[in-house]
Order: sequence, then C-alpha cells, then structure tokens
Amino acid sequence: MLRIFILPCLLLLAISSYAQKKNSNYTLHLHRSSSPITIDGVMDEEGWKQADVAGNFFMVLPMDTSHANVRTEVRMTYDNENLYLMATCYHDGHKYMVESLRRDFSFLKNDNFLLFMDPFDDQTNGFSFGANAAGAQWDGTMYEGGKVDLSWDNKWTSVVKNYPDKWVFEAAIPFKSIRYKKGITEWGINFSRLDITAAEKSSWAPVPRQFPTASLAYTGTLVWDEPPPTAGSNVSIIPYALGGISKNYEKKQPTEYKKNIGGDVKIAVTSSLNLDLTVNPDFSQTDVDQQIVNLDRYELFFPEKRQFFLENADLFANFGYANIRPFFSRRIGLNAPIRFGARLSGKLNKDWRIGFMDMQTGSVAETGLPAQNFGVIALQRRVFARSNIGFIFVNKQSLNYTPGADSSKPVYSLYNRNAGLEYNLASANNQWTGKLLFLKSFNDGPNKKDWVHAANLQYLTRKWLLLWQQEYVGNNYNAEVGYVPRRSYFRMYPQAGYLFFPKAGKFISHGPKVIASAYFNESMHRTDDEYTFQYNFNFRDQSTADILVAHDFVQLLTPFDPTNSGKDSLAKGSQHNWVVYGADYFSRPQQLFTYSLSARFGGYYANGKRTTISGELGYRFQPYVGINIKASYNKLDMPAPWNQTYFWLIGPRIDVTMTNKIFFTAFMQYNQQTKNINLNTRFQWRYRPASDFFLVYSDNYLPEPFSVRNRAVVLKFNYWWNL
Repeated sequence: MLRIFILPCLLLLAISSYAQKKNSNYTLHLHRSSSPITIDGVMDEEGWKQADVAGNFFMVLPMDTSHANVRTEVRMTYDNENLYLMATCYHDGHKYMVESLRRDFSFLKNDNFLLFMDPFDDQTNGFSFGANAAGAQWDGTMYEGGKVDLSWDNKWTSVVKNYPDKWVFEAAIPFKSIRYKKGITEWGINFSRLDITAAEKSSWAPVPRQFPTASLAYTGTLVWDEPPPTAGSNVSIIPYALGGISKNYEKKQPTEYKKNIGGDVKIAVTSSLNLDLTVNPDFSQTDVDQQIVNLDRYELFFPEKRQFFLENADLFANFGYANIRPFFSRRIGLNAPIRFGARLSGKLNKDWRIGFMDMQTGSVAETGLPAQNFGVIALQRRVFARSNIGFIFVNKQSLNYTPGADSSKPVYSLYNRNAGLEYNLASANNQWTGKLLFLKSFNDGPNKKDWVHAANLQYLTRKWLLLWQQEYVGNNYNAEVGYVPRRSYFRMYPQAGYLFFPKAGKFISHGPKVIASAYFNESMHRTDDEYTFQYNFNFRDQSTADILVAHDFVQLLTPFDPTNSGKDSLAKGSQHNWVVYGADYFSRPQQLFTYSLSARFGGYYANGKRTTISGELGYRFQPYVGINIKASYNKLDMPAPWNQTYFWLIGPRIDVTMTNKIFFTAFMQYNQQTKNINLNTRFQWRYRPASDFFLVYSDNYLPEPFSVRNRAVVLKFNYWWNL
C-alpha cells in the first residue's frame, strides 16, 4: 500500500513549475478618474471617456478558437473610495434572458457579465463581482484558483441600464469591501460575458474551453497608474435585533417567544487581513437545506450557509477532500447556542495566508451537553507558480465537564484535536492539479491507526481528463469538528475521459468517461466497488445529455436497512452485486421554460430492483417571477420484509423579485421517507447595501394524518454601519 501511495506523491512534487502566467501580456491600464462618477448606467462622465477600453473578447464556448461574435467593452477607473467598472454588452436586438432579480443568480441560466479580480496576483484567491442583464447582483470570494463562493456578501452598488442594442452594467466597489496588499500596482483581472441567446461565453483574456472563465491562471493584468489608495479606517459594525414566536404542536409544548440582539464587527487589521467578531449570532434567515431521499449508508453533507463563517472559508473548510474534512463549521452551534466568536483571516503578504478562529458555545441542560470551545489555526504558504502548502490545527474542548457524572445523560468527549499538512498542486496553465494530504487526530480514546493520508493528480486538456486519487483513513481517526463519514478503509478512485469535436452537426462535443471507485479494508480485502461507463453529449444549442451503465459490489461492514425507513436490516458481511442503467438530459437554458430529467433502472441490495426518476421544471416570468419544482420518485422492489417501498420527494419553489432589493421566496418540501412536509417563506428588503429586513415563516407538518408538527415566525433587522 505504501508503494502505491508514493508514486502520486512524487508526481505531485515533480510537476510544479515556475512558468510565467499565461496571459501576462493582456494589460488594462487603470487611471484615476478626472471627474466624479455617478452610478446610473450612463457613460457621460469625463472619467469614463478618458478610461482605457478592454474589448475584442475571445470566445470560450462553444469553441475557444476565435474571437467572440458578440461585442463587449469594459472600462475601469477609481478614486480615493471606490474602484469603478463599466461594461457595455452589445447584442443583436434580442430580449435578454434572466431567471429573476435575485442576488447571486445561477451563472448558466442568465445573460450576465462578471469581473474576476486577483488583487494579490497570486492566481489563487480573489473576488468576483457582476450582474445579470436585469440588474441582479453577483458577488463572491474566489479560492483554489477558479472557484467562487457566492455565500459571501458585502457592501457595493451597481446599476444595469438596457438599450435596444445593448445593456450596460456600472458598479462602484468600495476599497473597504475587498482585501488587497498595499503598494501592489499589478492585479490579475479578467472579464466574462455570457449571452445564452447567442449561445456564447467569452472572456477578455483567452481561457481554454475546458476551464471556467473564473480560472485565475488565465487572468490578464490590471496596471495601476499609482498604488491603490489605502482604505483608511475600516471598521464595520453590523448589529441585529430579532423577535419571534414558535410552538411545538407535536410535543404539546407551550408557545415560546424569542427576542435576541447581537451582531458582528469587521475590523480591517490591514488592507488584506480582517478580524471578525461576533456576539450572540443568529442565522434564522439562512436558507433551509434542500432535502434528498437518503438511501446511503453514511452521513450526508450539507454546505455551510451562515455568513460569519464564509469569508476566507477555503482556508478552513477546503482543507482535505470532500469526504475527508478535518474541519466542518456546521458542527459549531449544531446542538448548542453560539455565545461569541472571533476570526482573523486573510493575507500577510503575497505568499502567506493565515486563518485563526475561536468560537464559544453554551451548555444545553436537557441533553447534558457542556459548554465547548472550538479553536482552529490554518496557515498557507505559496510555493512554485500557483501551488501552496497548508497546515491546520483543530481543537474542540469541553469546559468544566466530568464525563459520566450524570448517568441519565449522554457522555461527551473531553477533547478532540486534529493536525494536518497538505500540498496543493496547480500548474501554471492549470492542466495539472492535485493534492497530497496527511492528517492525525488526538483523542482521549484509542490512539493507534488515528491518521489519514491521501493524494490525487489530475490532467485536464480540451480533449482529455485523466485522474488518479487514493485515500487511507485509519480505524481510530476521529474528527469531531470535521466531516469524515467513513473510516477504516483504503480507496482507489481513477477516472478517464475523452471528447470528440465534430466540425458540423448537432453536437459541439461528445465522448466517453470511465470512473472506478474501489474500497478495501485495512487488510486490503475488497469491501465495495463501483465501475461506471458514461457517454456525454454536448449539443450546439447548449443542452446536454448522457447515458451510463454501472456495476456495484458491496460487502456490508455493519447491519444496514436498505430503505433507511426503520424496517429490518441486512446482515453484516453479506455481499450484494447489481447493475444500473441510466440517462440524464438538461434542456437548453435560453428558454423561458427549462427542464431536466434523470432516470436510473437496475438492481439493488438483496437481489432487489430500484427505479429512480427525478426531474426539475422551471418557468420564468422574467425578470420578476421564477417558478421551479423538483421531484424524485424511488421504487424499491425487494424480498420480505421490505417488499415494495415507494418514496416521493417533491419541492416546489417560487421566487418573486419585485426589484433587486425586495425579494420573496416560498419553498415547500414533501419527503415521504421522513414523513414530513416543511414550508419556508422569506421576505427580504435590502433597504441599504448589505443591510436587511427579514420576515421568515416556517411550518412542519405530518402528512398522515395531516397535522402541524411545529411552527415559527421570525422578524429580523440588521444594519451595516461603516465607521
């Protein structure tokens, strides 16, 4: 096993390169504005007339071999307080296509313009701002060289104005809202345009079609005429006040009245390093998780959505792999109230990033859960062209607690600690990416086989995808503040794919993909594997489809109910094989009515059969109303005692966006597996940038017999106050 592990480790280190950034010769010179700028979508100020123009965009999709057919022109300027952007997006007179005016829209379903900004020019981290053609804003932090976290929300202003032959996006981004290193006069930058009616994605600096236009490896250079202005005193106080009422009808508890005050403070220690403080935080307005039918043997993952944990979240949350995370912020405050917390995060210089977090939760008398402290330290050092070495230490400590003192309550650990080291590879052209990972846990329990090692290496070109990944998780590895749903295994996970590009016809590309996933226990005895052959089709009208066949083998390590509904369990050690056939289709996005359909047919545990059909329908009365419904149907045919089992999951949603500052969302989910109907409605009024009024109503029902389980109404007001 050690020899298998060493090979990708050596390859990861060998591929790193000092090569020059690919698009360094694409430059946009930035000059201080000679006149005040008014954000109105009209280019009548002298400062705009004198600004340099970034134009002549390159096509990225459907093919990356020519300049774009739709014309886009971008100008930028600045003053002491703001960085200004104006994008003129020309078209042939067709009506724009958008979902709604909701913030942080779906990229592929909206005509949009986006800015990708790398203010350290390290090709790894940055910020993204933009809007769709109706004026809905988009903002997020960038991490891992080309990913955007849209959960981040900050203070800036923009306007979109539509004309017969174009739409114009104008924005003012305060220097206080972004992080950058003082004195650096060259930033990485790129601009992306999507016109879904013309079926074209384009960018100012050329990006190969296999990569997102957000890829910071392919940014051009924004050249300042002088160092960017310092943000000056940069302290934001964000208090909130909340009132609410709730009642648990199922447990026949009395009505509870809730009233809270609290808030956050954001302090810019430097222009690139931020200190966040929180006292008595509340996240009642956060979107509810979308339910799924759970037929898995292991815990499911749901992403973090709470605002306090999101800036520079990649430093903490992206350490490791999707199923090997030493830190998962949703563990904090899951079953206990957060009392206060602090987080210091950002850049020390071009090469070093730091993250420090300390959170304190209160005790819960009903369950005997003690007050706990959560501390995390993360460091990241850039090496070579775009790679980095990261370190993390996570500490969970129970305070003033004696395990087993109350025999009627659960027993909790005194402490749990994790330390980790990883090397993240990203070549200069982004074709080679990978990771090398080591983790160790420290517990008040067994301390043998309490470590993890993993590695992966990916090669991606226009035609080829080649991936090798392997993981080892020891039997006693324990990450109580992480997400590691499975332990005591060794896994190999290779992939290979190829695309053909016909010169004519309905397809822009098509090709096969082979995926294998094999699990072994610590004695290298095979316990699970899945082999999938898939063929993908990308149509010229932007719709996509695929067909697949997969073979599964499972040897159960513990008893398992294959319906996850409380029926009998299959025996530990029993072996199961089956074959699955499937197909997926996603309609072209340039329609008011969009849809997708997915189907799987084949075997299941205990020589049973499983049929799964899921789909999504959407219609937009643009730009004000979007209606969407997701549904899935699972039918399990198995021997007694399970027999036939049916699971429906239906989730209709309506989004009403009266303006890009007033939103109403109603979302219902019926989950037959959990025997629950939940309803969540939210009204949001953004009365000032980053300042909101929320009214949230939630309900849970038992479907049979139909009755209320619990109900709550919350009113919340917050205000972003800059000092």
